[in-house]
Amino acid sequence: MRKHLILFGEPTPADLSAIEAEWPLIAAELAVLDAEITNIYAAEHGGPSPLDWRRLRRAEARVIRVAAELAARPASGREVA
Repeated sequence: MRKHLILFGEPTPADLSAIEAEWPLIAAELAVLDAEITNIYAAEHGGPSPLDWRRLRRAEARVIRVAAELAARPASGREVA
């Protein structure tokens, strides 16, 4: 990661590459957020169903799995903070 803040301009190719590499984790975390929102909404309307809870558990498991896959990748191309 860069140590300074760029206020203007486009992301660099390295920035875009880093985002692309981490996109599976970002998508998995968004799925957890979506499942949590669904459960909150369901709580106001009779409570989450077993399927709602299963969806949340599966989304959380996916985050763990994807994070482990990213951590296992070789460090080449990654900057150390």
